[in-house]
Amino acid sequence: MPVIKILPHPEYCPTGTEITAPAGTSICEALLENHINIEHACDMSCACTTCHVIVRQGINSLNEAEEEEEDLLDRAWGLEPQSRLSCQAILAQQDLVVEIPKYTINHAKENH
Repeated sequence: MPVIKILPHPEYCPTGTEITAPAGTSICEALLENHINIEHACDMSCACTTCHVIVRQGINSLNEAEEEEEDLLDRAWGLEPQSRLSCQAILAQQDLVVEIPKYTINHAKENH
């Protein structure tokens, strides 16, 4: 099973951690199953950017991003070349290092 190293995030994972998840699982599912409650406002349907992550290592092992995901990522806060929507990024056998951005664009949470 691949290991996902999550870099420290002040709200979701203050000290950082390492988790394992089976290949074929999305990064978002792996985080949630390990009690890292990343936002996922659209219930993992590829309709928002709240589950945006930056894959610092291992991005080439993930499935390729579809056009719909790439279009949504254009609206994500802190977009980088290694950005993915965690609900769409499916694990293979390679270990990953993942950073959860400091901010998300979640109008519901922000009372908009």
